[in-house]
Amino acid sequence: MCKGLALLPTTCLERAKELKAKLGSFLQKPDWSLASCKIGKTRPTLEQCMRWKESFEKLLSNKHGLMAFTAFLVSEFSEENIAFYVACEDFRSTKSAAKLSAKAQRIYDEFICTDAPREVNIDHETRDITRANLKDPSTSCFDMAQHRIYLLMAKDCYPRFLRSPAYKDLISQLRAKCTSISKKA
Repeated sequence: MCKGLALLPTTCLERAKELKAKLGSFLQKPDWSLASCKIGKTRPTLEQCMRWKESFEKLLSNKHGLMAFTAFLVSEFSEENIAFYVACEDFRSTKSAAKLSAKAQRIYDEFICTDAPREVNIDHETRDITRANLKDPSTSCFDMAQHRIYLLMAKDCYPRFLRSPAYKDLISQLRAKCTSISKKA
């Protein structure tokens, strides 16, 4: 391992490996294709991809949409926003009170604190409120910060994703596939 990587926190390296494994096919190819949107044996349908245009929530609630949006953010070197959002969603579902505090601290250290390895762009007031929430962690202690990041992605990243050549190419590939199937029928 090179010296620079050895200095990074273990959680950062683990997260990078995890993302690389999940998004390997996207990261190997500069252009997305229908094949690279495949999760297991399933691929997004044209209808699913068209629904992503309806709302940011519909994009995030679809596993293929989340994967495509994450790959888009990775390509723009801004995946920390979606990683933080997903980490907060996972944190919110934590049932064990014993795990809550440690999980909260990990999320704070990775995304919120000054000089965090994947620091998200939130205002000082939100950062201070979130830090105060960690004194008595609950499943809602990141709600304000998560909401700010959600709005940032919805207003900035989501429209760029919809305008991206990769998304337009994906729609074109699916339309072409539908057209060729209907011609055969």
